[in-house]
Amino acid sequence: MIDRDRLVATFVELAKIDSPSGEEEEVARHLVAALEELGLSVARDAYGNVIGTNGEGEGEFVLLSAHMDTVEPGRGIEPIVEGDRIRTNGTTILGGDCKAGVAAILEAIQSIKEDDVPHLPYQVAFTREEEIGVVGARNLDFSMIDAEWAVVFDGEGPPSQITSSSPTYIGFDFEITGRAAHAGVEPEKGLSAIRMAAELITRLPQGRLDDETTFNIGTIEGGTVRNAVAENAKVSGEFRSRNLEALDAIEVQLEDALRQVRELYPEARIDAHIHTEFETYTLTEDDPATVHVMGVLRGLGLEPTLRPSGGGTDGNVFRGHGISSVVVGMADHGMHTVREYVTIPDLVDAAHLCEELLRRE
Repeated sequence: MIDRDRLVATFVELAKIDSPSGEEEEVARHLVAALEELGLSVARDAYGNVIGTNGEGEGEFVLLSAHMDTVEPGRGIEPIVEGDRIRTNGTTILGGDCKAGVAAILEAIQSIKEDDVPHLPYQVAFTREEEIGVVGARNLDFSMIDAEWAVVFDGEGPPSQITSSSPTYIGFDFEITGRAAHAGVEPEKGLSAIRMAAELITRLPQGRLDDETTFNIGTIEGGTVRNAVAENAKVSGEFRSRNLEALDAIEVQLEDALRQVRELYPEARIDAHIHTEFETYTLTEDDPATVHVMGVLRGLGLEPTLRPSGGGTDGNVFRGHGISSVVVGMADHGMHTVREYVTIPDLVDAAHLCEELLRRE
């Protein structure tokens, strides 16, 4: 039986462990110990992802997944339990993304073990560095994964909220090399990398381009001191869409902007690095994981709602490796903000969903 108080205590304990992207070691060790105590065989792949396996039971393996890392400001988190909500004092995130998902999975496994009921064979994957581009999942050792379908607890809202589609995500970095010069004595001898960065940016779109497509310049770095013409600059950004034609059009616009600025500054060097981090998907009615999840939700009295997302998750990567995957809500709201909170009744429902997915034959 799902134990609400234990579930909340587990979440609070996890939230207090600092785990910003790239610094997941402490929470990973904690989760290895927790899974081993629950009777799973646990291993870590070469990238540090945590993989637990319980091969007992009959039927297809199911994979339950959530990520271990959180965004900043995510250090020294002090969760506050207040009625049916868990929040912080407003100086940090809460870490419900994605520790609410982790807690729901752990509680479901604990309940299955205590009740000693028949269940499907299952695996658990807790990944690193999801927040910085699903890096852990992209480096996951899939030779260690036996599951044919997966449920990823990493969506906003209640567990009945299913991510129906997700975009392709393309990141880019422009590295610009100009020529330094003294800004007050001989600026005419310089080639400003910052000026070239500005020329590039003004030729590119920004923000929401249509219902399915966005473009963003995320960071600009350059220069050393105020009295020198900047020799180096770097521009990093991304664009994403569920429409492949829109992606192609943006790539053409990006290449055209690069060509124009290179022609304006033939003595400079502009290197462009463009990389696809994950691919789009759209769920279909006959998708195995979708069928499983929607059936279990309705059995719990929860009506599934399908909504497209502009974000990506480990589910994009799993699907790219042939694992039918569904991303569901995990009771978190206000992700990536200091106003983030988790609704406890929805967290309990997430644990129930996870439990029933394991029990379902």
